[in-house]
Amino acid sequence: MKIKIEVAYAMPAQQKIILCEVEEGCTIEKAIHLSGILKIFPEIDLTKQKIGIFSQAALLSDIVRAGERIEIYRALTIDPKEARRKRGK
Repeated sequence: MKIKIEVAYAMPAQQKIILCEVEEGCTIEKAIHLSGILKIFPEIDLTKQKIGIFSQAALLSDIVRAGERIEIYRALTIDPKEARRKRGK
């Protein structure tokens, strides 16, 4: 049985949410590959970047469920504490 999911990735100037159908029981990693998002954003490195489902941390080996949005997170460009310190000066 196929289920509908979304795969999302955002850059500062471009965001992409891909709606796709995958087989029930599909892992997050397989769903990301099937979505084609790695072709759109070749800089994505699944061995280094964090993954989540609706802002909740997830593993590539987790099973995706119908209606979920897989989110691929970019690395922070600056530490949030450092950014607050700079704004405070």
